[in-house]
Amino acid sequence: QVELVESGGGLVQPGGSLRLSCAASGSAVNYMYTIAWFRQAPGKEREGISCFSVSDGMTYYADSVKGRFTTSRDNTKNLMYLQMTNLKPEDTAVYYCAAAWNFFATTWYKPSLYDFWGQGTQVTVAS
Repeated sequence: QVELVESGGGLVQPGGSLRLSCAASGSAVNYMYTIAWFRQAPGKEREGISCFSVSDGMTYYADSVKGRFTTSRDNTKNLMYLQMTNLKPEDTAVYYCAAAWNFFATTWYKPSLYDFWGQGTQVTVAS
């Protein structure tokens, strides 16, 4: 129904920048109410870092990335981007995009609420 494919990961030095892309396709892509970015570091739980609510056009960010990461969309191409700046070693993780049929204003960061996931792209921040 919905396929999500992330790209753009790689190795970057601390303080550097990287832009991830998420390409969405499928018959139900236009019915998604929430599109989000998550990440998962080794040995840690999956963390919601940003989401875009289609219903109100708002973008939400986790405190850990607020001011450094920016989510944007190209609706004409069904693309979502995550621009990451001032990267830190603790940002090292596999980054995923996810989509949900619904929007949850206060719990958007919970992975269990999402219906579709990409395969992830590795981001490594190291000197």
